Amino acid sequence: MIDRYTRPEMGHIFTLENKYAIWQEIEVLACEAQAELGEIGITKEEAKWIRDHASFNKEEVDEIEAVTNHDVIAFLTNMGSYIDADVPEGEPKPSRWVHYGMTSTDLGDTALCYQLCQATDILLDDCKKLGEICKRRAFEEKDTLCVGRTHGIHAEPMTFGLKFGSWAWELKRDYDRLKDARKNVSFGAISGAVGTYSSIDPRVEQYVCEHLGLNADPLSTQVISRDHHAYLAGVLATTAATCERIATEIRNLQRTDTLEVEEPFRKGQKGSSAMPHKRNPITMEKVCGLSRVVKANAQVAFDNVALWHERDISHSSAERVAQADSFIALDHMFQCLIRVVDGLILYPKRMEANLNKTRGLIFSSKVLLALVDTGISREDAYKVVQDNAMATWREVQQCEQGSTFKEKLEADPRCTLSAEQLDAIFDPRAFLTRVGVVFDRLEQLSFE
Repeated sequence: MIDRYTRPEMGHIFTLENKYAIWQEIEVLACEAQAELGEIGITKEEAKWIRDHASFNKEEVDEIEAVTNHDVIAFLTNMGSYIDADVPEGEPKPSRWVHYGMTSTDLGDTALCYQLCQATDILLDDCKKLGEICKRRAFEEKDTLCVGRTHGIHAEPMTFGLKFGSWAWELKRDYDRLKDARKNVSFGAISGAVGTYSSIDPRVEQYVCEHLGLNADPLSTQVISRDHHAYLAGVLATTAATCERIATEIRNLQRTDTLEVEEPFRKGQKGSSAMPHKRNPITMEKVCGLSRVVKANAQVAFDNVALWHERDISHSSAERVAQADSFIALDHMFQCLIRVVDGLILYPKRMEANLNKTRGLIFSSKVLLALVDTGISREDAYKVVQDNAMATWREVQQCEQGSTFKEKLEADPRCTLSAEQLDAIFDPRAFLTRVGVVFDRLEQLSFE
């Protein structure tokens, strides 16, 4: 992922320095486990020496890999040189016990799962922070009237707090899915060339995994099966879709002909090189764009599940790109949304104007039910409402002066509702008498 979208905390996880540090810890833990077991020749003193002297240098590893064309061998060669550097001449080299009975994927797959857990922990913090902001803002705007839209068309009155609340609940579901996906990918495997433990005791695997906070894979072939990783990628894609949903709503509401909200416009910010008046929703557009990357990368993870026999490395090159990019992109998306949703500028007067834009058509459902309550058939009631609604709609479409929907109903002899009844119906708050239960539920929402 390009630096433009990479936050240092997340970017560091996918650096070679971090990967090599995890590799080093895995190899040292394996030596300590072997020394504890006492089944091969390594002593506890040698294991301690390895612990105290193990190190690596990325640039040196790169130089060795340029010759070996094998990253694990290059790393082990470099790490071994540091372990043995201070060993007296003629003494046995402790580095000979490093990687004993292991294969490259034992190291690489265990480390990768550990990295994915590290990265998921950051996303969990991101998701919790954004979700709590959405919950807070939902209660701040609990009574801010706006029009609800279905199919992009005005439907019924609602409050803007419901939008924030809906986002909060969806983020809670994302949060729970991320926790579950972290658990699902929290595995390690040190089982040898084809998963048979042919040259290493399974207790080494258990020791290493316990110290890393991972679970030992019960059957790993040579690799940890990529369904674990695909499940996580799918959850990342779903979370990205949530972010896109929030961003898309803000973008639509910032349109000039709607203008109910705006993302924060910083001091000194410019909207267009040609049009100085522009205040574009560029941050939310960026979120939508990056969402496409994360969702597309989920397909890469699904394609990585089917490997040849006990393993091949067709997955390796693809996931080196896709996994880092997905985590870094989603982290950046969260940071954008945290800033924008927290500082989202609302225009309640514009919301009220939009609510009244269709001259009362949004009350048609209440009128229909009230007419039925007077005793006329639903079919007759529907015709009364639709005839007057379409007449009002035509005038709105053509920007013609005319009476409101309510006034047309009052003038229609087929309408069996009194003026007092119509006054009560055409109160937007009448749609919200039961909305308190929604906010009571939201009050119980927790990201713990």
